[in-house]
Parts: sequence; structure tokens; C-alpha cells
Amino acid sequence: MKRIWLIPISILLLSGCVPSGNDEAEVINTEEEEAETAIIPSMQLDDQYYRTLLPYKQSATRGKIVSRLNSRYDIKEAEHGLLRLSQQQFSPDDYYFQEGQKITDEEATLWLQRESKDNPQGLNPQDGRSQAEAKDGERPDPELLAHILEQNYLVKTEEDKIRLGGVSIGLAMNTVYYSSEDNIPYEESIPREEIETEGKKMADEIVKRLREKEGMGDVPILVALFAQNSRNAMTPGTYFSYGAAPKGETEVANWNEIDEEYVVFPTSGTNEQYRDIDTAFRNFKQDVEVYFSNFTSVIGKGFYQGGQLQEMKIEIPIQFYGSAEVIGFTQYVTGLILDHFPDDIQIEVNVTSTNGAEALILRKAGEAEPVVHIYE
Repeated sequence: MKRIWLIPISILLLSGCVPSGNDEAEVINTEEEEAETAIIPSMQLDDQYYRTLLPYKQSATRGKIVSRLNSRYDIKEAEHGLLRLSQQQFSPDDYYFQEGQKITDEEATLWLQRESKDNPQGLNPQDGRSQAEAKDGERPDPELLAHILEQNYLVKTEEDKIRLGGVSIGLAMNTVYYSSEDNIPYEESIPREEIETEGKKMADEIVKRLREKEGMGDVPILVALFAQNSRNAMTPGTYFSYGAAPKGETEVANWNEIDEEYVVFPTSGTNEQYRDIDTAFRNFKQDVEVYFSNFTSVIGKGFYQGGQLQEMKIEIPIQFYGSAEVIGFTQYVTGLILDHFPDDIQIEVNVTSTNGAEALILRKAGEAEPVVHIYE
């Protein structure tokens, strides 16, 4: 049964059944005239976060991302990166977030397969081998599309209703194709130019299919291409291109390049772009080693946008367990952050042990003092 969500915004007086600080809204099923209720949170934690309708509705394709992407790093970045890009098209001040409701599980399964006579909807390239070629062990063309991620953005109308105001689609593309032939595993690298060219063709086809769905004719659709990393990488892949299909359009227009990158520190590369921060990180790491010798390692992951470092996340696994020692170590590391890293980047340090999280140090960009939390 298809549902169209129309949600009045007017605040209702409630008697304890709705959490304080939230508005209750009525959800109307226009086809059968059944009514449901949903809660619109009035609290927005930060201007970069969308408010989400409650009860939370999961996407029909939610579970597929775990088996389709190479690592938990890619899974997280594919979702968070698409949220970040969507903010440019659908402002968190005006839109509410909902997981994708338009692409069904059955459709996603068919679209992610290879195109064939039995499945003309497949978006991955056909297996064009003859029987003789397959018998001789010739490999098929690699599958390019790993996963389709959908996010919905709801907007308030002039009639004080909530309707679908925009859709974002993330196409996770393979940069390395993992498969097997005659039970012998192999991997094949795929050039960025190929996944970009073919990804844009897939984007147009998906937009056309979405336009055929009820209520999608005049909804703006943003599509972004994500290059997932290899299985053994310590950092996630990144989105590298995005465009939008305006209301009523069946093709994506105005593709834009995205300059984002994750870098592991200390880095073994010679790129001048990373030299200053790499030096700062190495000095930080050395000072930690001088003070405490009984820890495993210090690893940093930097996030760059437009060639500029925006955020550094540092993981410090420790071997000691005493509360006083954890407190002393955390105080020391907090001082090192102020000494070694510029205040125009966000720094997050997670201190962990075999018992789990021990301490969190967070200093946001532009702030002089970090926030420190020691877990009990």
C-alpha cells in the first residue's frame, strides 16, 4: 500500500503522551483516508543536523548497504557525505529528514544487478562473454555500481502540511571490483574516469525511473557519485561529483566536482599539502610516547575539503586501566592539542582501552578550549 505523507504543523495540546519540546502532527493517508500521527521534534541540535519525523521510518533498502560496500568506513561516509551535500540543496532550516521511501527493496535488487535479457532494469554492465570465453576463464567487465542510497527531504507547504520536497540519491561506485572465476578470487581496479562517465549515465536513468513514480514529477532530485575505497583501506572513499535534476527534468544538469579527501597521519607520502599538519601530528605523537610508553599507537585521520584540513580525528588505544592514570593522561593530551594543532580545525581525540571508551576530547574549529569527557 502506497502512502502519501501530509502532515499538519499546528501544535496540539497533549497530556503526557508526547515528549516535551516536540510537536505532534497528524499523518494522513489520502488514498484510504486513514489517519496516523507523527512527531516533529522542535529541537534542532545543530544547524548542520536535520530534524527527523518520529516514529522513525527506515528505508526499504536499509540492510543492503552492509553487504554492498567494502567497509564500515565507506558505509558511514556514504550516508554522512550525502547528508552533507544535501544541505547545499535542501537547507536543514526548511527541510525535515526521512530515510528513502521511493525505491523499493525489489527495485534496488534489480537495479544493482547486471543488465540481461531476464533483467533489463539492471544498471551494471552486461556479462558479454560467450560460453566459450567464459569456459576459457575470460573475466566479465567489472560491476561498477555497488549501492544506491536514497534520502528524502520533507518541506512545509503554504497549507501548513508536510510533503516530499526533495530526494537525494547517492551512487556508490566501485574503484576496485572483487569477484572470482572458477572459485579463484581476483580484484580489478577501475579508473576514476570510467566510474564517473558511467555513473552519470546511471544517474540519468535513475532520475527517469523516479519521475515515473507517484508524486515525483516535480520534486528536485540531487544525485552524487561516491568512489568507495578498497577493502583494506583505513579511510573511507569520498563523493567526487554531484548534480541536480530540477523539478520536472529527467536528466541531471550542472555536474559539479567535489574536492574531498581523507588522509591517515602520520603519512608516508611526500605531498607538500600535508607537510605542516604531518609535522604537527608527529610532534604530538612523539610527546605522547615520551610521557606514556605503555600504549599501542596513535593514528590520525584528517578530512580535507578544497585542499584545506577541516577535521582531525585521533585514536589512542591504551593499555592501562587505573582511573587516576586515565585522568592524568587525558589532561596531558588535552594540553598537547592546544600546543600542536591550529585552532581553525576541529580536533577529536578518542582514548580507548579493552574496556571500551575511556575519554573524549573535542575542540571545535575556532574555539580556544576543548570539551573533555572521561567515561566512568
